[in-house]
Amino acid sequence: MAVPVFNLAPDLTVSRLCLGTMTFGEQNTLPQSFRLLDQAFNAGINLFDSAEMYPVVQRAETQGRSEEYLGRWIRESNIPRDGVVLATKVTGPSGQMTWIRDGPKSLDARNITEAIDSSLRRLQTDYIDLYQIHWPDRYVPMFGEIEYDSSRQFCSIPIEEQLDALGRAVDSGKIRYVGLSNETPYGLMKFLQVAERGTCHSKIVSVQNSYSLLCRTFDSGLAECCHHERISLLAYSPLAMGILSGKYFLPDGGPSDARLNIFRGKYSEGESRYNLSNHSIRAASMEYIDIAQKYGLHPVSLAIAFVLSHPLVASVVFGATKSWQLQEVINACKVELTPKVIVEINKVHKRFPNPCP
Repeated sequence: MAVPVFNLAPDLTVSRLCLGTMTFGEQNTLPQSFRLLDQAFNAGINLFDSAEMYPVVQRAETQGRSEEYLGRWIRESNIPRDGVVLATKVTGPSGQMTWIRDGPKSLDARNITEAIDSSLRRLQTDYIDLYQIHWPDRYVPMFGEIEYDSSRQFCSIPIEEQLDALGRAVDSGKIRYVGLSNETPYGLMKFLQVAERGTCHSKIVSVQNSYSLLCRTFDSGLAECCHHERISLLAYSPLAMGILSGKYFLPDGGPSDARLNIFRGKYSEGESRYNLSNHSIRAASMEYIDIAQKYGLHPVSLAIAFVLSHPLVASVVFGATKSWQLQEVINACKVELTPKVIVEINKVHKRFPNPCP
């Protein structure tokens, strides 16, 4: 069965599954990455997501490899360029990743333009189909934070300058469409407002935010904005970094090479958000796994099918380090959850709302 598709824009059709590449160059070698990309492409997946900061865990020695591997696969496997949709991202302000343009300290026009050119070079392509701002150039609570603290606001680059730089890239043919990521309702509406009154041609078509059984914060505000403005959600982390597969609840704590095990103490963003010692995360996950078993479903199928059932989700962005993991997600496209299952899911959500924001 081929993976179904979704029209993200009039001339941009994407598969409803999107293979994320953030393990390529760290957990996955080049040959392993090629095999996963081949398997995904042959199954009908045409959307591949990367970022200039990948792979994770972020290191100066490996930065950019995920894009490089993706670009090499297209070139060396003779994949038609119009047969794939390439999505990547520019790194937002970061005090840690000093090896990426000294931080970067801001998402000004120079940083955005330089990032686009570098991604094009690594991807070995003339254009990027969907170019996304990885996270905002302003303080927002994210990656596990839930409350806004106005005292943490810092000076940020005007959205006009960011959109102008992106618009110039669209006009020159370097990128086709613009997307946001880890964004808030305020941020999305502000970008749309500025884009509407400006002269740039950078059309925003998507927002890539976390969405899963353990994180439905998108539905609290951002969903309304996306619905009325016709913006699609690219839902990342649908398995909550593998927690919803159930592997971390095995007697041995899961495979030693699973991400939350192999990177323990080295991946603060992931560990703060997907904290296995958090009672609510464990309790909710176990209840979702029980629901899957009750209805004869694989836990991965339940988790993926739930995200795919959302009317605003264009594509589910997932990662896989092994062929069988990729196949489990592909198989989930065949699953359609009954109203009965959704009712049970919502009962758990009511008791344990968004333990992984």
